[in-house]
Amino acid sequence: MTTPKTDPANGLKARVTGTTRRGALSTLAGGVAAASLPMWARYTHAQTAEPIKIGFQVHRTGIGAAYGRWYDRTTQAAVKLINDGGGINGRMVEIVAEDDGTDPKRGAEVVEKFANQHGCDIGFGTLFSHVVIGSAPRAGELKLPYFVVSEGTHVSSGMLNRYTLQPGITDVRSQVIAMAPFITETLGKKVTMIFPDYGFGYDHRDNLAPAIEAQGGEVIAKIAIPPSETSFTKYFPRIPRDTEVLYHVMVGPAVLTFVKELGEFFGGRGPALFGFIDSLEAVTINSPGLEFLENTYFWEGMCRHQQSDESPHETAYRAAVGVDGRGAALNDGRDVSTYAHMFGCWETLHVIKAGMEAAGYRGPKDRAALIEAVEAMTDMPESLAHPQGDKVFNGKTHQVFGHQNISRVEGGKLVRVHRTSIEDSVYPDAVDYTTRPF
Repeated sequence: MTTPKTDPANGLKARVTGTTRRGALSTLAGGVAAASLPMWARYTHAQTAEPIKIGFQVHRTGIGAAYGRWYDRTTQAAVKLINDGGGINGRMVEIVAEDDGTDPKRGAEVVEKFANQHGCDIGFGTLFSHVVIGSAPRAGELKLPYFVVSEGTHVSSGMLNRYTLQPGITDVRSQVIAMAPFITETLGKKVTMIFPDYGFGYDHRDNLAPAIEAQGGEVIAKIAIPPSETSFTKYFPRIPRDTEVLYHVMVGPAVLTFVKELGEFFGGRGPALFGFIDSLEAVTINSPGLEFLENTYFWEGMCRHQQSDESPHETAYRAAVGVDGRGAALNDGRDVSTYAHMFGCWETLHVIKAGMEAAGYRGPKDRAALIEAVEAMTDMPESLAHPQGDKVFNGKTHQVFGHQNISRVEGGKLVRVHRTSIEDSVYPDAVDYTTRPF
C-alpha cells in the first residue's frame, strides 16, 4: 500500500512505498528540507559518509558557454544551500564537472566518464538539445539517472529513455502553447519565425505553427539560421512583407549581433517583435544599438529584471546566485546572467534532493528507486526550492509544467505584462516512461 508524502520545503508530493518511507521524513532547515536529525548528528554523519557525487555536464566551451558559466554558478549556489542544510540523507553533495564543449559526441563521452571514471550517482545539467539527444542514449545504456535542464521537447516526446528526466524547467512545446494566444490577440495573426537550425529551434518550428493556427493565425514563413552564424542580415530579406509579427529565438555567442542587425534592417518600421529572451541571454538590454527593442515583447522563464511583486523566495534566490536587480553579477554589471533559464539548475537539484530522500537513496543500486520517487511527484508549490513559481510534474512524460512570463521593454527595463497559468501550457501525453523497464 502507498501513502502520500510531502516535503515541507519543496512541497513535492509523491506516493512513497513503505520500504522507502524513512527516506521521506524531513524537516525545514535553512529554507530547504534536511534530514530529521539534530544538527550535530547530521554533520557528524555527513563528515564520515561518502559524498553523493553529481556529474555536472556543463557547456564551458562552444556555443553554450555563456549559459554554462551561469549554470555553473547557480549549481554551486544550490549545492551550498543544500549542504549547509545537512546535505542529502545526511551526506554532502559533491559536484563533478566536465566540459562537453556543447558537442553531442563529447556529451556522450562525458556521461560515460561520470559513470565509469568518476563513480557519480547521477548526471545533471545539460542544456543544449542536440547535446541531450546525443548523450541520453548513453545514460540509458549505463543506467545512470540523467536530469537535464534543457527545455527541449525531446524528453516528453518519448524519444529518449526512462533514465532521462526534466523536472526543473518547462519545455518549448508548453511555452509556445501558452504564448500563442497573447501573440495573436495582442500583436497580429500573420507570423514569421526565425529560429536556430538544430533541435531546440525545431521544437519552436514544429510547435508554433499549430499553436498559432489554433488561435486563428498563420505562420507564413519559417527561417532557420545556423546557431554558429556570425552575421544575419542576409537572412532578413526572406521575411514576407505582409508579416505582422516577427517571432525570433536565437542562441550562441552572436546573439547581440543578431538583435543589432535586426534593428538596423527594419529601422523602426518593421513588424511587431516577439522574441524569446534566448536572443538576449547574457546580453545587457541597454547595449548600444538595441534602442529599437523599446515596446517589444519577450518570453522569459524567470524575469531577469526585478519586478515590483517579486516574491521573498526569488529575492533570496537572486542573492544566493549573486545577481543584482537587473540580472547582472553583483561584482560586475557587465556580466549579465542567463537568468531566464538558470533557475532550472537550482530547482532540479532540489528535486533530486527530494527524490533521493523519498527513495532512501544510498548508492547506485537505488537508482531505479530514485527515478520511481521522482516519477511519483506531482505538485511543486512555490518555495525557496522553487523560486520561479509553483509547478506540476508529469511522471509519465518526465516533464514539468509551470508558468510562463511575457515582458515588454519599457524604458530599458523588462517589465512583466502577462503571466500564464500552468493549465495554459499542458498538452496530451505522448509517452508513459513508467511502463518502460529499467
